[in-house]
Amino acid sequence: MPSLSSNPSFVEPAPSSDATSAAPFDLPAGCTAIVYCEGQFGEQDGKTANGLVRHSEKYEILSVLDSRQAGADAGRFLDGTPNGIPVLATLTEAIAHAGRVPDYLICGVAPADGLLSDAQRVVLLDGIARGMHVINGLHEFLNDDAEFVAAALIAGVTITDVRRPKDTRDLHLFTGRIFDVTCPRVAVLGTDGAIGKRTTATLLVQALNARGIKAVMVGTGQTTLIQGGRYGAALDALVPQFISGEVEHQVVLAFENEDPDVIVVEGQGALSHPAYLSSGHILRGSRPSGVIVQHAPKRQVLGDFPMMPMPSAASEIKLIEAFADTRVIGVTINHELMTPAEIGDAIADHRLQLGLPVTDPLTRPGDELVEMVLIAYPELAAKLSPVAAG
Repeated sequence: MPSLSSNPSFVEPAPSSDATSAAPFDLPAGCTAIVYCEGQFGEQDGKTANGLVRHSEKYEILSVLDSRQAGADAGRFLDGTPNGIPVLATLTEAIAHAGRVPDYLICGVAPADGLLSDAQRVVLLDGIARGMHVINGLHEFLNDDAEFVAAALIAGVTITDVRRPKDTRDLHLFTGRIFDVTCPRVAVLGTDGAIGKRTTATLLVQALNARGIKAVMVGTGQTTLIQGGRYGAALDALVPQFISGEVEHQVVLAFENEDPDVIVVEGQGALSHPAYLSSGHILRGSRPSGVIVQHAPKRQVLGDFPMMPMPSAASEIKLIEAFADTRVIGVTINHELMTPAEIGDAIADHRLQLGLPVTDPLTRPGDELVEMVLIAYPELAAKLSPVAAG
């Protein structure tokens, strides 16, 4: 399990009675967690919970809280494949299922405003009272909330505000050190927010490593940091002046520390999106030589902005390539609202229309993601392990 201290953007306090502690802490193996996602599991605003169910290096996820989907297997509900993580209705049920009070309660909702509702506050405070440390990825910092701080002090637990940025003196401006990074950088961007960019980036890194190509991911959102990403920062919590520099800094750290064959950079929002500008900073800070565009063909309007129509994959590609000195090397399909036959048709149609490799990372083999990268960077074929190459 990666060391938290290697990721300067995510500092987790050691369990103590000081709710505002900021000392680096390496989680022991097997830390257990319940993910709270009432009313949002499987939805766009439940993307943190969705991501943790699919992948977590730091926590053993025991259950998900969402009374609306109670009784379901979380993996089967999300992706059609059971993973043994139940969806339960209440925290009391989740603790009974675990057989003891788990170590952490993770706030798995990610609304656009980044704020807690009154009902959500009650559940998190209940977890604290029961002795659970809280992981909070919202814009609302619970360590600044007197009620939460007092509750944590009384219970002797910690609260970690993942999106709290470093002190300004510790942030980085763009320096140009990105030009010293000699391995390919591939950014996974998209046509909307909450469209699957993080999931695709994670699956791409896993598939490349499985084939013997050393890949490292640089995260740009709170979910990747909660999952255990070694490199990254929650970009939407930073002062804009430092975002490109923080992206550059994390990519350089990953390159210098890991000596990877490929660095995969998680995208945020969309370059065309009127409310989210992080994609521009990602393109400027990481200067990727290749971009993969994630697209949901059935999505008609932007997720949180129903007055805004979705862009097409073709228009997003044109915008990205006009904005940055890069090229789009492939498209990945988000299959929401699609039947298996429609997924196949969407892949074939986009291949024909765009002249690019196209796949669905969740329903097609990971090797298709690897081939997408190998077509763009044929020199990486020499890195394939003998078994994979054969």
